[in-house]
Amino acid sequence: MSPFENISDVYAVYIQYPVIFKWLAIGLCASLFLNTYLFNVSKQQPKVIIQKVIERVEVPVSAPATKKQERSITKSSGPKPSRKHAHPPTGLIRTLDEAFSLISTPEVLSDEEIISIVQNGKMAPYALEKVLGDFERAVHIRRALISRDSITHSLEGSLLPVKNYHYDKVMGACCENVIGYMPIPVGVAGPMNIDGDLIHIPMATTEGCLVASTARGCKAINAGGGATTIVTADGMTRGPCVEFPNITRAADCKRWIEQEGEDIVTEAFNSTSRFARVRKLKVALAGRLVYIRFSTTTGDAMGMNMISKGCEKALSKISERYPDMQIISLSGNYCTDKKPAAINWIEGRGKSCVSEAVIPGSVVQKVLKTTVEALVELNISKNLIGSAMAGSVGGFNAHAANILTAVYLATGQDPAQNVESSNCITLMKAVNGGKDLHISCTMPCIEVGTIGGGTILPPQQAMLDFIGVRGPHPTEPGANARRLARVICASVMAGELSLCAALAAGHLVKAHMAHNRNGAAVAAPTVIQASTPPATPVEKEGPIPGSCIKS
Repeated sequence: MSPFENISDVYAVYIQYPVIFKWLAIGLCASLFLNTYLFNVSKQQPKVIIQKVIERVEVPVSAPATKKQERSITKSSGPKPSRKHAHPPTGLIRTLDEAFSLISTPEVLSDEEIISIVQNGKMAPYALEKVLGDFERAVHIRRALISRDSITHSLEGSLLPVKNYHYDKVMGACCENVIGYMPIPVGVAGPMNIDGDLIHIPMATTEGCLVASTARGCKAINAGGGATTIVTADGMTRGPCVEFPNITRAADCKRWIEQEGEDIVTEAFNSTSRFARVRKLKVALAGRLVYIRFSTTTGDAMGMNMISKGCEKALSKISERYPDMQIISLSGNYCTDKKPAAINWIEGRGKSCVSEAVIPGSVVQKVLKTTVEALVELNISKNLIGSAMAGSVGGFNAHAANILTAVYLATGQDPAQNVESSNCITLMKAVNGGKDLHISCTMPCIEVGTIGGGTILPPQQAMLDFIGVRGPHPTEPGANARRLARVICASVMAGELSLCAALAAGHLVKAHMAHNRNGAAVAAPTVIQASTPPATPVEKEGPIPGSCIKS
């Protein structure tokens, strides 16, 4: 009997049983589907493996760009910040020359090969971002290079973070030879009623109690109706130094700038920018040297670069009249930038602001845990007489630099300018028959901007957005920067009020000991039992009510 006849007989038998027939049909269909799938997979597998190998080692060839692509390339200046890079196959070892020949396609090179190229002097470390096109990878490689060349060899595996940062914003604007970024905690004080608006105050700091203390000051000021602020002057300064052959020529130049030459110099300066406008020229002599202090508005930018460009143009105009004039320095320290100087305290620099508030006596007692009389006496003895005894210039305050610098770091300002920006005189006086407290802070040198510098970084922009002053003002150039300065001046007043209250009540040290010590970071001290028991029972020391933490 043939095999076909056998199958027919089996079929004839099982077809009489419907259940068995149904399961038989299902099994045949499943077998057919599985065999077809395995056949297709076996055909495709070699091609996939070959393709993956080609992708790992093949040098990419750029195709001609379409018009749409050309537009996007023009818009995005510089390489992409986080382009993925492929490593060569494991075990592939190239010579230095072979690796360097592939530097135009860094995706195919390993990090160690690029490190070798830099170490052998074939590429400068500062050029890593430009050559690699991958900013984060460039930072990783630079860390390895510096770490291996350092004394401690600790940087490469350190806790300084690298990943997920906006290196494309930093490149060519904020920092060079980047090896990572430094996270700083950001706290918030407030909201505080400033000129009728409830504004939260972002503060980047590592000083415990600072944010909490400022928040307590905000609470007390809000209870009295809020803070009022004004801007009395707006003018960033630059003071070039020039020299003449003799004092007669130097004096003639001073007279000319102050009289008929003022309009000529001002016009030359103003021609360099849409926003920079000269407001005042102050000229001083020191022998044959002439110092010219330009005071100008700069829109919503802090303005140092803008004003430097204008000064160069103005000096070139002056030199046309005085060809024997020699430019010694574009900045002659008559500005004065990032250094203590009486001229800033007297004449002002940046935004000159004043803030004030009236605190009811009941709030002074309930929130600040002290009295109006004690605060007034402490302010005179400490902030006024004490600072005068120390020969202070602009330091007639408790800790204005603390609050100002914390806000500067959070909002992308230049922290080095806290030297002159924190110049402040804090005044307190009993008002309304001695029942209430009047407090004011006068700050003539707040140097801030809402565009340029560190304000281009997204986290700092977020904090400027939080305050409501990000970027240029749409209709009134300079309004955002002036508003930021007023917020800072009011915030300083809140910090001054709270710290002076803590000092007057004797709570400062206890509050810091209770809240500014991380118990987990230090080992617990060994308790030594006293041989003689104390005369009074020892009570457990807790947080002082009204301290920098408790309100």
